[in-house]
Amino acid sequence: MQHRFLRLLFTLLISLPAMTNGLTRGDGHAQLVAIYKTWRAFEKPPMKNGAPDYTQATFTARMPAFRKIHQQLLSMDTSGWPVEQQVDWHLLLAEMNGYDFNFKVLKPWSRDPAFYKSIFTERSDVPAHEGPTHHAITDLWTYSFPLSHTERVRLMNDLKVIVPLNTQAKTNLTGNARELWIAGIRDIKTQVTDLKELLTQPGVGSDKELSTEINAAIISTIDLVKWLEEKSATKTGPSGIGKDNYNWYQKNVHMVPLSWDDQVMLLKNELDRAWSSLKLEEHRNRKLPAIPEADSPESYKMLSENAAKSLLKFLDKEEMVTVKDYFKPALDEHLGSFVPKEKRNFFYITSHLDPRPLFSHFYHWFELAQMDKEPHPCEIRRTPTLYNIFDSRNEGMATAVEEIFMNAGLYDDSPRSREIVYILIAQRAARGLGSLYAHANMMSMEEAGNIHMDYTPRGWMKTEKELRIFEQHLYMRQPGYGTSYITGKHLIDHAIATMARQQESKKEYFSIRVFLDAMNAMGDIPVSLGHWQLTGDSSQVREMLKK
Repeated sequence: MQHRFLRLLFTLLISLPAMTNGLTRGDGHAQLVAIYKTWRAFEKPPMKNGAPDYTQATFTARMPAFRKIHQQLLSMDTSGWPVEQQVDWHLLLAEMNGYDFNFKVLKPWSRDPAFYKSIFTERSDVPAHEGPTHHAITDLWTYSFPLSHTERVRLMNDLKVIVPLNTQAKTNLTGNARELWIAGIRDIKTQVTDLKELLTQPGVGSDKELSTEINAAIISTIDLVKWLEEKSATKTGPSGIGKDNYNWYQKNVHMVPLSWDDQVMLLKNELDRAWSSLKLEEHRNRKLPAIPEADSPESYKMLSENAAKSLLKFLDKEEMVTVKDYFKPALDEHLGSFVPKEKRNFFYITSHLDPRPLFSHFYHWFELAQMDKEPHPCEIRRTPTLYNIFDSRNEGMATAVEEIFMNAGLYDDSPRSREIVYILIAQRAARGLGSLYAHANMMSMEEAGNIHMDYTPRGWMKTEKELRIFEQHLYMRQPGYGTSYITGKHLIDHAIATMARQQESKKEYFSIRVFLDAMNAMGDIPVSLGHWQLTGDSSQVREMLKK
């Protein structure tokens, strides 16, 4: 089997130039990289009073420069380029479309108070932070305390942005999106808590200059919260972007070849499929005992460690994906800890039964470790795509492998664990469906959250509201993120099917390891572009971008 796998991989790498790392790039691609560098330098706004400048006047003044870069890209003749290089061109086009859409429609700097959150205490499990963020955020998770001299200087420079940015926010935030406004106050309040916690870190409280900067940031953030609360009564408008904008954004920015209506149908079907499959699993397992819950820190520690070992062993032994040396440490950092039953949210409920379904979704951390340890050779793909364009790829893959690993036999030793996988699918379909109605302004965020809550099996989303609020707020801030788990999974299933049919027609063996390794090697590009690069089938991309 090992020799057959190697032969298949070698054949695929030879036949698909999209998967080679040593591809000779012509002058056209060198020009594309040059445009990419110009674009990324431009995309960062100029500074104003020590903070990034998001004022309307500055955006308007800079648009001619953007149009010039955009036109340089559009004027390139990509005919005859290898598929991999054409994909790079489309990836750059998607980012520029995202900038244009933000300027015309989404306008997070004027509609979304949460855009001005500066402090992030944890690394996101996807390539960049979820939702729109400003360009000078402080990732506290990158610091170790007590601080070295170099790191202290870096943190001081980071924190100095907060006061002038909060001041600018009160000028920029002119939008009328009521739900975004109200929910965003919660995020800014969280920043106050995080800054106060920062003061307790080793060496910080005794550092007069640093603690003074932190206290100034706290006072400024509290003042911003007060201002937001005072203005909230005047906010009366919708927060959703509407169906037409949603459709354009999905196809031209996130490169998801599914309209609002398509996504409603898909998520309804997935919700029904998950519920019906769950009930059949429950029937099949009706004579089996229930899965025992971890009921102590010791039992959870044993359960999670055994689950991680089981997953990694399965992935390697069953040839699901090439297990790299960094997989285990990447997963081990996120095994979680015991949570008392009365405090468990949806995901904690699942992880205290069998963590493997959730750990399968933690495929995210394998991908991030690959980005850290094996950066993509192409500069255009080496850094995270902007505007959460990665959502269908990263969230879709993490969702897809939950069911892929299950169907390949991960739970042969625990049939009732299959029930958890279908509950996860139902929950993701329900929350995405709610977000679609919210963006069409057919429902409020609270009503969308009720779909999320009521259509998740076993009442597992009724345990507490914080997770529900967090998720629906994110999905309102970032159109398409709530659906990306299911739409991305659907597109990955389609890519598998296309590749499998191609190979079957040539009497070749389909290997899931070849598929997953190839997808990993491409970087965090939209699934539709990955499909094209993997199979040579560009129909999805052509259909999306045709006039």
